[in-house]
Amino acid sequence: MMKQFLSPTLLLLIFFLLCTTTSGQSSSPAAAPSGPTTPSGPSGTPSGSLDITAILKKAGKFTTFIGLLKSTQMDAEINNRLKKSDGTTVFAPTDSAFSNLKTGTLNSFTDQQKTALTRFHILLSFLTIPQFQTVSNPVHTAADGDTVAFPLNVISDGKQVNMTTGLINTTVDSTVYSDGQLAVYEIGQVLLSEGVLGGQAPAPAPLPPKPKKDSPPTSQAPSSVQQLWYPLEWPFLRRCPYAYELSGDR
Repeated sequence: MMKQFLSPTLLLLIFFLLCTTTSGQSSSPAAAPSGPTTPSGPSGTPSGSLDITAILKKAGKFTTFIGLLKSTQMDAEINNRLKKSDGTTVFAPTDSAFSNLKTGTLNSFTDQQKTALTRFHILLSFLTIPQFQTVSNPVHTAADGDTVAFPLNVISDGKQVNMTTGLINTTVDSTVYSDGQLAVYEIGQVLLSEGVLGGQAPAPAPLPPKPKKDSPPTSQAPSSVQQLWYPLEWPFLRRCPYAYELSGDR
C-alpha cells in the first residue's frame, strides 16, 4: 500500500522538476556566435583600406590641404598606392601655413600649378623620422621627380627634420600618422618652389640708375690769366695788386 502511494508521488515530483528545468532553458536567450573582429583604422576605416583624407580630417587642422588633394585627385592616387602596399610620405601644411601665404596666392594658381604644389608635398616612399638622415639631397618628390624646378633639401639629426626649397624653410612639427606604409607629417609652411610658381615669382627689384657725373661748376673753371699765374703760386704775386686785377680776383 505504501509503495503504491509513494510511486505516483515520486513520479509527480520528477515530472515537476523536469518541467522547471526545461522552461528555464527555453526562457534564456541563445548566445550569438562569436566571429572574427576587424581592426579599425583612423576614423573607423577598416585596416587595409586607409584613406588619406580621413587621416587628415581626424587631425582637424588640414582643411585647405584636404581641398587641394581632392581638387587635384591626388587623394585617390595616394589611396590607390596604399591599396597596392606602396610606401608613401606626405608633408601636410596646416591651415595656418596656408593663411600665411600672400592673400590670393592659392586662388591665383592654375589647375596645373595646384597639382604641382600638391605633388611637391608627396614622396613616393615611406620614411620615418630617423630615415631622413639617410636620404640624398635633393629629395625626389612626386612632382615628376624634377629636382631642378622642385628642389627639396632635407637636413636631419634623427629627431628633427629641417627642409628647404630655396624659397621656403620649414620643419616637421609632428607626426600625424605612421603605420609602416604611410607617413603623414605636419609642417608649418607651404612648400613653394620655382616649379610651382612658374612665372609668378616676384621679379627682383630693378637696379637704381647710375648717377650722372656732374660737370664741374663754371665758377671753378680757372681763367686764362689764372692758368698763367696761379699754378706756380709765386709768393711775390700775393703782394702784387696788378696780378690780382688781371686775374679778376680780389
